Amino acid sequence: MANQENRNNISEQVGKKKNKSLVYRYTVNLDEEQNDKFRALLVENGVTNISRFISNLMFSKEIKVVKIDKSAMDFYIKLSAFYNQYQAIGNNYNQITKAIKVNYDEKRGLVLLSKLEKLTIQLIVISKEIFKLTEEFNTKWLQK
Repeated sequence: MANQENRNNISEQVGKKKNKSLVYRYTVNLDEEQNDKFRALLVENGVTNISRFISNLMFSKEIKVVKIDKSAMDFYIKLSAFYNQYQAIGNNYNQITKAIKVNYDEKRGLVLLSKLEKLTIQLIVISKEIFKLTEEFNTKWLQK
């Protein structure tokens, strides 16, 4: 008898919730390309409830989509690796000048330092070209 009353109470509660629930349904037909875009949008936003997502879109609740440009990310990674190499060259440069000062007489040291200076100038020219290409990449691809 008590079980029957509990079942009646539960069904009454469910009935009440059903009366307040959303009852209007709409269907949308999409072609394969549109469906792929829609699914990608769901994944990008981490959607678990499609109905809420669509109603939020329709009634102007803000939806944020963050897109990551793979080529820009690759460029950034390679540029960071290059910067690390550039720092290593600077460290080596300091070690070379110290070794020249300690191990060679003044005349031989000046000859070696002049060769190092020529190579340093070439490195500066290359780094300016890299800086120019980086700025060009930023203006062409990253700033929209």
